[in-house]
Amino acid sequence: MTETTETPPRTPANRGLGRGGPDERLGARIEETLALLRRIERAHTPAALASSFSAEDMVLTDLIRQHTPGIGIFTLDTGRLNAETYDLQHRVRARYGAVVQVFFPDPADVEAYVERYGPNGFYDSVPARQACCQARKVAPLERALKGLEAWLTGMRREQAVTRDALPLEEHDSERGILKFNPLAGWREADVWHYLKSHDVPYNELYEQGYRSIGCAPCTRPVTVGEDLRAGRWWWEAADQKECGLHTRRRSP
Repeated sequence: MTETTETPPRTPANRGLGRGGPDERLGARIEETLALLRRIERAHTPAALASSFSAEDMVLTDLIRQHTPGIGIFTLDTGRLNAETYDLQHRVRARYGAVVQVFFPDPADVEAYVERYGPNGFYDSVPARQACCQARKVAPLERALKGLEAWLTGMRREQAVTRDALPLEEHDSERGILKFNPLAGWREADVWHYLKSHDVPYNELYEQGYRSIGCAPCTRPVTVGEDLRAGRWWWEAADQKECGLHTRRRSP
């Protein structure tokens, strides 16, 4: 996934940097990202970043709050997040203010899921896991996107086989709005160099070997030789590892 075959370091300060150190083109990538964010703020508001408080989302949060505060930020609280994620949410509030709007699942949807599948039924099958994501993430996302002209994500192409053709800009035909992926071309090295050089807060789980963080029952640290998203829904095939937030159903 990264540009080195060495075992990925376990420390975020060095993770993904490889033999050549931080990408010398990072400054240009930041400027390109800022140009896109400014265009979104100018031409496509209301717009908002969907943040899971991932490392990538923290890069975008910092850029947005410093340069394009007209872009909003929201998060989906599934009710099953790690304590470290809530701690980061609190630190984000302390640093940037109460800028992140929180959307929760409808309790009736969660109750219906648990009645049908059980509290941890997502381990039993892909459809059961997708039904949990639908109740806890996708349905709240639909509410979060109402009234927006565009939404932003922190997705990157190198994260997964399901994202290797990820564009910077696309039309979310399922929801009828624009979707932007400003960090699509960033490497993992770029993300961590930005966070460390700008002293941006990040999830402490990264220090414990996590490289992609979602709900607590569905996320684990990665082991030596595993790819970046191997710790997400590790019981499923790699080409199935999306929750439904980012289904690619674009218009021709």
